Amino acid sequence: MDLTTALSSLLSAPVLAFALGLLAVAVRSDLRIAEGATQLLSVYLLLAIGLKGGVALRDADAGELVLPLTLSLALGIVIPVVAYAALRVLTPFGQVDRGAIAAHYGSTSLVTFSAALVALEAAAVAVPAYAATMLTVLEIPGILVGLLLARRASTTGAGWAATVREIVAGKSILLLLGGLAIGAIIGHPGYESVEPVFGDLFRGALVLFLLALGMEAARSAGALRHGAVGLIGFAIAFPLVIGSLTVLLGSALGLSAGGAAILGVLCASASYIAAPAAVRMALPEASLARPLAASLGVTFPVNLVVGIPLFIAIASAT
Repeated sequence: MDLTTALSSLLSAPVLAFALGLLAVAVRSDLRIAEGATQLLSVYLLLAIGLKGGVALRDADAGELVLPLTLSLALGIVIPVVAYAALRVLTPFGQVDRGAIAAHYGSTSLVTFSAALVALEAAAVAVPAYAATMLTVLEIPGILVGLLLARRASTTGAGWAATVREIVAGKSILLLLGGLAIGAIIGHPGYESVEPVFGDLFRGALVLFLLALGMEAARSAGALRHGAVGLIGFAIAFPLVIGSLTVLLGSALGLSAGGAAILGVLCASASYIAAPAAVRMALPEASLARPLAASLGVTFPVNLVVGIPLFIAIASAT
């Protein structure tokens, strides 16, 4: 990816909408976006990604799915363990809070993934059919491993059966898997009839969602005060290092430029939708303010502005 393309991704509508949300809170604007509207946008984005991925998977060779999905599953287990170890060195937090943060960073971010799809399209890098499936595969083990690390010190919270059900039946997994199934069943002819809604409007919905997230990120910044230096350092460095290494790993193992870039983006992203719900249920004594402030207030904008262009550039060069 050349400098012009990189700059255009930094000045894209989604990035600027997120910055506008930050500005709105900074100047104490009366701008508000209803929680119901934000929820509707997240449902739309999840289903749109699932549908498009399912249509692409219908035409994909099953043999091509083995490597990326196996790699995704392995990384979904490894990344939260590495995050937990890094947090132990960098922060003063206890085991439960470290595990809660690791669950957020072991999971994935739908909106970071969505922004990466737009950036890849702008850079003329083909997105593989299995991209949405990787998003789903990475999400579940990342959360479960983080909770397992935390629950070693936890005496309260829901049982494992209830925790697993909360994750699998949650809207993120349900809509992604449901969308993948619907897309695979209807194929291109069926998708053409809904493409004006789920294809043409996707970027506009993403811009609105990022405006809301910018405002939410600005409001959560205060939670970074305790252990701020270590947590902020982790939230900046960890995703960039992990993302770059997984791009190189994916390229070395034979993934396409688009596949390696998406893998890096997913591994560098941090959840602020599925993981908080699971942590709230399984670890009621954990602080949700810290992982949300780190993932949404620091890591998300870092990935949006630096990480996504960096991972695409590395994947395109290898």
